[in-house]
Amino acid sequence: MKFSDIIGHTKIKEKLINTVTNNRISHAQLFLGPEGNGKLSMAIAYAQYVSCINKTDGDACGTCKSCKKYNKLIHPDLHFVFPVVGPKNVSDNFIHKWREFVLESNYHGYNNWINFIGADNKQGNIYSGESQQIIKKLNLKTFESEYKVMLIWMAEKMNNSAANKLLKMIEEPPPKTLFILVSEDDEQIISTIRSRTQLIKIPQLTEADIIQVFEKQDNNSDKELIKDIARISKGNFINAAKTLNDTNNSSENTQNYELFTQLMRLTYGAKIVELIAWVDEIAKIGRERQKDFLDYSLRMIRENFILNIMPEEKNISYLAKKEYEFSVKFNTFINKKNTNELFYEFNKAHSDIMRNAYNKIVFLDLALKITKLLKK
Repeated sequence: MKFSDIIGHTKIKEKLINTVTNNRISHAQLFLGPEGNGKLSMAIAYAQYVSCINKTDGDACGTCKSCKKYNKLIHPDLHFVFPVVGPKNVSDNFIHKWREFVLESNYHGYNNWINFIGADNKQGNIYSGESQQIIKKLNLKTFESEYKVMLIWMAEKMNNSAANKLLKMIEEPPPKTLFILVSEDDEQIISTIRSRTQLIKIPQLTEADIIQVFEKQDNNSDKELIKDIARISKGNFINAAKTLNDTNNSSENTQNYELFTQLMRLTYGAKIVELIAWVDEIAKIGRERQKDFLDYSLRMIRENFILNIMPEEKNISYLAKKEYEFSVKFNTFINKKNTNELFYEFNKAHSDIMRNAYNKIVFLDLALKITKLLKK
């Protein structure tokens, strides 16, 4: 993966290239930024540039024997660690799936990965057994390149045992070893590791960047639609692509849409028995899907609030066809009196699910709070 394959982030690319040309490669670097901004692709492009045999002033050559292996993510001196399911599992058990997942797109999300490996009812983590594998690999001599590269994606998913075992290796790595940690939330990485990395902040994509990505993909969708989606995606290409896909397939009712509309109708009608059945249903779909539903709900509340206060400004709010048809009648119940509290309750539920709270209690409490708030 070359820098030229990645849209935007021109200054970041220049900074990374300069570290190589000036021989100032920090042995441990943290690529930090929000979801859907291409930071994993940037990390791989940087590693490829470091290893390229015929690098230019601005990019890897893409054709040398090192680049050819990087293009398939099979270079023997490139090692990956990423969240997996099951404490007895390590990344090597999923490496074929991982390569397929990474090469499918330049934009990667944790939930997408968990769904890709068919583990949407489980949570992925980086367990202590992974540290042993890392230490073993990095104590070997390089096979072909000057540097051994250990790329740890979603480093915040590393449990404390794994992180503590890895700390000494990061403090005193073998010669010509490059650690690249990729993260969306550095506060969840233990401070002793975080303080030993050079921080590379990678910002969210601009609207122009997202439009350019769609254009590069030869997308046949309406140009104005693409502009609207880029505007509301908040710099997250994963969200933009999902919104476009939902729009192009608006006749299909997604599970999130069905769950949200059912919840709103049942809470407004204060149908407690049916709400308990709804809670039982959502409790079955797994925590990652539950978090996805709560994110979707927050978007729907925002869009309905915009539709309520500025119904004439259709370009400010964007909803797929089926969502709009529901919201035309529903938006009156999302108003200045309850919007902040609704946002708070859905965010609280999201936080509780992330902390492994008992999901039935979380969603029942949320449903009862909404029952009161919709009456305001």
